[in-house]
Amino acid sequence: MMTTFEALAEPMRRRILDLLRKQPRVVGELVELLDMSQPGISKHLRVLREVGLVRVRQDAQRRWYELRPEPLAEIDVWLEPYRKLWGDRLDALERHLNEKKEES
Repeated sequence: MMTTFEALAEPMRRRILDLLRKQPRVVGELVELLDMSQPGISKHLRVLREVGLVRVRQDAQRRWYELRPEPLAEIDVWLEPYRKLWGDRLDALERHLNEKKEES
């Protein structure tokens, strides 16, 4: 089975998540918006569903796909130390540039 990171590595899957972030959608709508075949969209949705990034809600004959934010929150927690690392480095760069600016 694919990991969440592997699923997110594919640009089309990220585009699908961007659209689902705005609102739940049916496959046909995603096909139109992304100009991709229905089997191609369905394949990406299956992967996203398997890693838990989307859920499906059956409504009569329509299947609505919606974003599940929980796995993204887990990624956000994992990224936090890296964000701090870059934040500290960017703060140091800003201080250095300010010092250089004051010297000139």
